[in-house]
Amino acid sequence: MNGRLPTTPPEQLLTSRETAERLGLAENTVARMRCHGTGPEFLKLGRAVRYRWRDVEQWLAGRMQTST
Repeated sequence: MNGRLPTTPPEQLLTSRETAERLGLAENTVARMRCHGTGPEFLKLGRAVRYRWRDVEQWLAGRMQTST
């Protein structure tokens, strides 16, 4: 792995698993963040959960920090 996120079109809908893989997180972590309202915005299509890649990128940008 080269440390870079895969190129994903902004409007592409991703499953929880795909989102977790791109973020380098466990799928359970993404699900927990969704339940607590601390993760990226998501869509509910019936029983299916999908993430728009642009929403994931916006969420990531909002988590940038300059110090600990």
